[in-house]
Amino acid sequence: MGAMRLTHVTTAELDRLEFHAVRSGEHGPVAAQLLDLANQVDAGSEISRAELFVRAGEQWEIAQEFERACAAYQRAIDDGGPTVIDARALSAGALLHLDESEQAYAHLKRLEAEDPPGLQTYIHVAEALYAHDDMEGAERWATVGAGRFLGLASSPYVRDLLMELLRIRFRIRVDLGLDEDALDRRLDEG
Repeated sequence: MGAMRLTHVTTAELDRLEFHAVRSGEHGPVAAQLLDLANQVDAGSEISRAELFVRAGEQWEIAQEFERACAAYQRAIDDGGPTVIDARALSAGALLHLDESEQAYAHLKRLEAEDPPGLQTYIHVAEALYAHDDMEGAERWATVGAGRFLGLASSPYVRDLLMELLRIRFRIRVDLGLDEDALDRRLDEG
């Protein structure tokens, strides 16, 4: 697939590029294209420059290129534009793969100290901590996120994300040997 040369990126174009990565396995080349797009995109683009850096980082992670992923996430952090999942959470996950836990937890601490993150960020952090055997941290992030969004599931999409977070939390709590609680029972209502 030839390199895309755009200064205005739409969701549909991004979806096509990412689908190509999945279909072809060319995650590294697609990550490089996404970085190139991020460096060229104009302010009127449907997709923010920071989101393109994040998407590039995710492709680098799939390619097991965690240092490159961290660099892309740092560019998103530095850019400060809107992203679906907070770049600090994504960077923390990649840093954990590199055994840079001190730096990873510093990102998460800063993330907690600021405005509460979005639901997808809570999901990502809980999964990343769970994958790296920080069960207590994963359970805490999942519990805080579920508590924050419990009354805010205003759309089917948000409700589905909340149920996903509750399922992750339940799995973590089972692994920790904790008794079922009111949040766990919300899964039965879903």
